[in-house]
Amino acid sequence: MAQMRKRSRTASYALLPTWFAAIFVYIGTMVWSIRLSFTDSTVFPSSNYVGLAQYARLFRNSRWLASLENVVIFGVLYVIGCLVLGFLLAASLDRKVRFESMFRTIFLYPYAMSFVVTGLIWQWMLNPTLGIQAFVRSLGWTSFVFDWIVSRDMAIYTIVLAGLWQGAGLVMVITLAGMRGISEEQWKAAQIDGIPVWRVYVSIILPQLGPALAAASMLLGMGVIKTYDLVVALTGGGPGSATEVPAKFIMDNLFERQNLGLASAGATVLVLSVLMAVVPFRYAVYIRSRRKGVQR
Repeated sequence: MAQMRKRSRTASYALLPTWFAAIFVYIGTMVWSIRLSFTDSTVFPSSNYVGLAQYARLFRNSRWLASLENVVIFGVLYVIGCLVLGFLLAASLDRKVRFESMFRTIFLYPYAMSFVVTGLIWQWMLNPTLGIQAFVRSLGWTSFVFDWIVSRDMAIYTIVLAGLWQGAGLVMVITLAGMRGISEEQWKAAQIDGIPVWRVYVSIILPQLGPALAAASMLLGMGVIKTYDLVVALTGGGPGSATEVPAKFIMDNLFERQNLGLASAGATVLVLSVLMAVVPFRYAVYIRSRRKGVQR
């Protein structure tokens, strides 16, 4: 017993640097940023409090409002698209196809890349003079047009395409792990009843993947909120503000426009968005674990 207590204390001491970093670095800088959002700080921090003036200015800014609209469009399409594609890929591999390991690696490989690399790859592919459009026209179809990346109305969907290419593999791995945890007896019973394979996945397998899909959705949602490097590498936020996102707006005001107060206000709004996404999920997990404990 004494040895176990000694090991527990040793583990606690080993975690002290992590706790120090979490409390003083992450939480401390977050509180400091929130404080600056209530000041008129520009190039340097200021102690002149202006109340909610920065937030009022933030939500009167057309670029900020455009960035919110863009991140909602990107987020909805990205999360739903990744969940659908990831589930379909997982269902395909779950049938124990030949060379499954190779296909799993191929589908997951884009997720191992940084968003900067993904953005550069898709920037080249979508460039009207170098990429897909130029290639198809070189085959003789001279009227073919695929210029989404330079269209104000369609540019945001190029971000979605690049995001789907990278994020679907993550959902595939999480979902496939959930599928492999489902009893084979259910498949045998479905085969005896003559239920089609697609119906088994939709009506039997999918409802049991709730926790896996919820975890994948949370991870994807967190990625949506902090999306920055993909946009910068792919479109630079343009044309105009067609692909502007909150993280880019914050970085631009912090380093280019030297408006620390406004950037801090935008960062605070993003922090609140993250909390709104994480807290309900964690609460649901907590309630579920308590119910399981009571049932036992």
